[in-house]
Amino acid sequence: MSHSINRRDMMKSAAAVGTGLFLGTGIRRAHAAANEKIDLAFIGIGGRGAANLGSMVRLGENVVALCDVDDARAGKAYQRYPKARKFKDFRKMYDAVAKQVDAVVISTPDHTHFHPSMAALQLGKHLYCEKPMAHSIWEVRQMTDLARKQKVATQLGVQRHTIPNVHRVVELIQAGAIGTVTEVHSWIGGNRGMSKVPTNRPDVPAHLDWDLWQGPVAPRPYHSTYCPYGWRFWWDYGTGETGNWGCHILDIPFWALDLDYPTHVSASGPPVHSLTTPRSMATHMKFPSKGDRSEVMLHWYHAQKGPDILRKHGLSAGGNNTLFIGSEGMLLCGFSKRKLLPEAKFQGAKIEVKKVADSPGFYREWTAAIRGGGPATCHFDYSGPLTETVLLGNVAYRAGGDGFGWDHKTLTATGNPRASGLIKPAFRAGWQV
Repeated sequence: MSHSINRRDMMKSAAAVGTGLFLGTGIRRAHAAANEKIDLAFIGIGGRGAANLGSMVRLGENVVALCDVDDARAGKAYQRYPKARKFKDFRKMYDAVAKQVDAVVISTPDHTHFHPSMAALQLGKHLYCEKPMAHSIWEVRQMTDLARKQKVATQLGVQRHTIPNVHRVVELIQAGAIGTVTEVHSWIGGNRGMSKVPTNRPDVPAHLDWDLWQGPVAPRPYHSTYCPYGWRFWWDYGTGETGNWGCHILDIPFWALDLDYPTHVSASGPPVHSLTTPRSMATHMKFPSKGDRSEVMLHWYHAQKGPDILRKHGLSAGGNNTLFIGSEGMLLCGFSKRKLLPEAKFQGAKIEVKKVADSPGFYREWTAAIRGGGPATCHFDYSGPLTETVLLGNVAYRAGGDGFGWDHKTLTATGNPRASGLIKPAFRAGWQV
C-alpha cells in the first residue's frame, strides 16, 4: 500500500494536466519567527471556510491566496481581500503561489479534503483541515502518515476541543471519579439524511465550476440538492451526521480515555441506501485495554431522541451527548454541561484532578505550532485515529452483517467482504493517486 502520491506521475504543471493532481516543487519554509506574519492560502472560502478565514485574519496573519470553485460563495471574501490572488483550481493555485505560502487552510466538502491536503503536505506546507479529516479511512491514513513524515504543524477543525467544560470532563474521567470506565455512549440527535434522489436536471449556475466541485468523484448532473450544502448526506460527497458530528462528540471519550483504534466494529440502522446517508444509525466499537485502562465499548448513535440507555436510567438527552459508565458511577455530559451520577453519592465530593491546561485559542494553537511551539491539540496524530474511527462507523453500517474485525496497522477488515470495499475510494480518471 502506497503512503504517498506518486510524484513521477504527478509532478506536472496544473495548467497542462487540467484535471490531474499537481504537487509542484515549492520551497519548504522554516518555522515563522514570533513576530513574522504567516502567509496563508485558503481553499474553500464559503460557509465554514469563511469562518476559518475570518479567524485567521483576526490573529493578524496574511492572506496570500483564495481558492473556491463557486464565485458567488467566495464573493464576499474576494471583495474583502482584494490583494489576495484568486483561483478556482487549487492545483493552479499551488502552481502559482507555492513558494510564497507557509500554510494552507482547507474547508471544502468532505470528498475534496484529500487531494489538496496531500498536495500541501507534499510541498511541506503546514495544514489546517476541516473535519472529518477526509472522506475515507485510507485517505485519512495517508494524510496522517505524510504529515508526520514532513514534520509540519497540523490541526483538524475540532474547535470544541478548547471548551472548558470538556476539559473538566476529561479531568474527572482521568482522575477516576467514576472508577473504571468500560462503556461509553455518545450521540447526535435529529433525523437528517435520506435525501430525495433528484429527477430533474437544472442548468449549472454560471458562478459554479461543477466539474471541479465534483473533483475525484464519478461525475453526475448538477443539482442544488448536492451543492452548496446537501452534499453532506450523499455517500459520494459526504459522511452523514456521523461524519458531521462524530469528530466533535467522540473527541470527548477519545481524549478522556486515550482511545485510538478499535479492534471490532458493528452497526445497525434503517435499510442501507446506496446513494444517501441514513436518518439514524447505531455503531458499536470495541477498544482493547491500553496501559492502565480496561477494554472499552464505545457506542455511537444518530438518534433523534438519543439512545435507549438514557431512558433506562431516566436521563435526558437535552444538552448532552455522552454518557460514561464506570464501576463507581456515571458521568453525563455535553459540550457545556456535566453531571456525576448518582447525584446523592457525588454531592459535595472533592475529587482531585490533574488540570487540563487552558487553550490559548484553537487557531492560535496552530499558529503557535507553525512558529515552532508544541503541536496543536488536534494535530493529525491525534485526530487521524479519531477520524478513522468515526468513518469506521459508516463502513460498518453500509457493510451490514454482524460487523467485522479491524486491523488498523494494515487497514484490513476481516469477516465482512463488503467492508473491505469501503476502506479506499476509487478516484475518477485524472485524480488517481
